[in-house]
Amino acid sequence: MKRASTIFLQIVIVLFGIGVLAFLIIEPQLEGRNVNATQFEIYFKDPFLTYIYVAFIPFFVGLYQGFRLLGYAGRDEIFSQGSVQALRIIKWCALTIAIFILGAEAYIFIFIRGTDDVAGGVMMGVFVMAACAVVGAAAAMFERILQNAVDMKSENDLTV
Repeated sequence: MKRASTIFLQIVIVLFGIGVLAFLIIEPQLEGRNVNATQFEIYFKDPFLTYIYVAFIPFFVGLYQGFRLLGYAGRDEIFSQGSVQALRIIKWCALTIAIFILGAEAYIFIFIRGTDDVAGGVMMGVFVMAACAVVGAAAAMFERILQNAVDMKSENDLTV
């Protein structure tokens, strides 16, 4: 892969991560029920918001691993154990995010259902879980292919 394209993709990942982080910080202040709330009430008295912030930790870990994977590609080290490990971590991050979303869906059904319309939130959760399933399956497939290539490369290095 050309060095310029990997740098461009790494910049895109960093900008995407900064945008998501900015959204996570700013959005609770714009929410309708927090109009007259103080900063402490917004960020420290809402257990669901804390849960969402904790759920985004694997998201940022996955973004970092994608950044590392592009670094391996830029240095022509894509067929290395480090890139296999990065794909494995991305796979587990996608699974963890899907589990967190499932927990948020359970929270919505248990505590919110009946007091508010939950259909929109539930569908967004289903779409995010589907996206996580696609990312996790793709990472697992690429991990398996890359692991086979790394194994073949190491066998060839031993015979030479």
